[in-house]
Amino acid sequence: MKSLPFEKVTIVMGSRSDWATMSNATKPLTELEVPFATVVVSAHRTPQRLVEFASEAHKKGTQVIIAGAGGSAHLPGMIAAMSPLPVIAVPVESRFMTGMDSLLSIVQMPRGVAVATQAVGASGAFNAGLMAAQMLSLSDSDLQQRLIAWREQQSEQVPLSVE
Repeated sequence: MKSLPFEKVTIVMGSRSDWATMSNATKPLTELEVPFATVVVSAHRTPQRLVEFASEAHKKGTQVIIAGAGGSAHLPGMIAAMSPLPVIAVPVESRFMTGMDSLLSIVQMPRGVAVATQAVGASGAFNAGLMAAQMLSLSDSDLQQRLIAWREQQSEQVPLSVE
């Protein structure tokens, strides 16, 4: 079996099909030059991989985990239950309830198991990448400067009028 990839930010998804959504998390990370890795870990289909990933990530250099899942969406909560690292959850849109089932599953975490939940879908994944960079910038002044410049650029792109 290939070894699991780990990086400063590790993006985890429950299924390869979640990549269409979760790839959006890589955009701000790439722009801000934050190293990341991606891995597919299913809470239901690969439980041993889940245990290995969640229990090893902090030892392998990961500092923030972004976990996306759809449907019953157990992945972010299970990782948070087994890891001391911050977990940012992204509810992935599902066929049945357009992601509301994923969102409700993720935000119903029991007391003592914290998961920072973002919006459903692509914008939530993008914001998860941005939030991971913000978390890392607390102890990385170079990243913090890149983040400040990135925000200024975002502001400059907003027009003054609609004309």
